Amino acid sequence: MPNADSPVFSSYVSDLLEAKAEQYNGPDFIPNDPISIPHRFSLKQDIEIMGFWASILAWGQRKTIINKCVELITLMDGAPYDFVRNHQESDLKAFLSFKHRTFNATDTLYFLHFFQEYYRNHDSLEEAFLVNMSANEPNTEKGLIGFHDLFCDSAFFPERTRKHIATPVRKSSCKRLNMFLRWMVRKDDKGVDFGLWNRLSPAQLICPCDVHVDRVARLLGLIKRPVTDWQTAVELSGSLRLLNPDDPVKYDFALFGLGIEGFAK
Repeated sequence: MPNADSPVFSSYVSDLLEAKAEQYNGPDFIPNDPISIPHRFSLKQDIEIMGFWASILAWGQRKTIINKCVELITLMDGAPYDFVRNHQESDLKAFLSFKHRTFNATDTLYFLHFFQEYYRNHDSLEEAFLVNMSANEPNTEKGLIGFHDLFCDSAFFPERTRKHIATPVRKSSCKRLNMFLRWMVRKDDKGVDFGLWNRLSPAQLICPCDVHVDRVARLLGLIKRPVTDWQTAVELSGSLRLLNPDDPVKYDFALFGLGIEGFAK
């Protein structure tokens, strides 16, 4: 892992990341990103449900992801929390044709089942990510493992759905779940991330490693590990913590933005 005196953190690199984080972490980022989906709501549980779903469906073109999430919102009568709490079995027929890439009706119906059962006993989805977590954990690894195990712990769980819920145990970089946690946990005054949750710390977050972030981070020397897996995401986040120990994942905006721009392509 680089140290503070490493060439990785030349003034060029640190200034570039700060400038690009400032550029992209703002209201203009929202409309064309999946985070626009939870931004349609003000109720905490609606934000959690659609934030989670938008992050899980976040592969492929952003426009398509947003459109599929809008379809889900429509199927839930524009009120996700009310729907998952109060829907009847007859209401589920409309979801049988829902599909996004490899995410199909079986997965959709289980997500609805999980949400209904979970919110009967909990006020916030945050609690699902606190299994095995403590305030002194260096990152969210144990929380992600605990969430996976909780999500899949049902007699009605279809094994095919497991592939949609990543876990460090399978060495996944957990990109989508890390993105969801960024949305829920990061706190600033920029208006993009929600900062709804208080029991996880922004300092514990792991940077989502999508193809743009991974490529730019390697070009800037922030990642040395040759493959992209959970340890790669931990390595990248460790590098970013050297720049900002309290809020390392704010640089996700910078790395993603540079990737979209075609930085050193």
